[in-house]
Amino acid sequence: MFDIFSKKINLLAPVSGKVIAIENVPDAVFAQKTVGDGAAIDEISGDVVCAPVDGTIELVFRTNHAFALKTKSGVEVLVHIGINTVELGGKGFERLVEEGQTVKAGDPVIKIDKALITEAGFSLVTPVVITNMDKVSNLEVQVGSRVNVAKDTIITFKKK
Repeated sequence: MFDIFSKKINLLAPVSGKVIAIENVPDAVFAQKTVGDGAAIDEISGDVVCAPVDGTIELVFRTNHAFALKTKSGVEVLVHIGINTVELGGKGFERLVEEGQTVKAGDPVIKIDKALITEAGFSLVTPVVITNMDKVSNLEVQVGSRVNVAKDTIITFKKK
């Protein structure tokens, strides 16, 4: 009702690269927004994946290829490193945080071995998805932008 008074929240780039629309992710679960809405980063550079927003690490997948965090306002964000990278069984991914840990936007969460992942034939397209869209409004994605890790905004929204 008082949407005009709610503050915009920014999700920063968890990796450097080019922002693409979630619909263009080469995985139907993300492209069809089954797990939520957001964006993805392609043509990534660097080897550290950072928290896109302040929050608490709720989950780091056993294979370290994805993590979820929750903001103080209850918005849940999933960062999934690569497509089908779960099949690597954790090879190429090093966890830098523990579940329950509080992080700030830009804090390192996962270190990756890009060469190992790409040589194994996996895409490094990295979706960043809000999984509880019922808690947000006015989602804006910076599609086409080249972004720098922990510096540039990729998604802006308002908390409902």
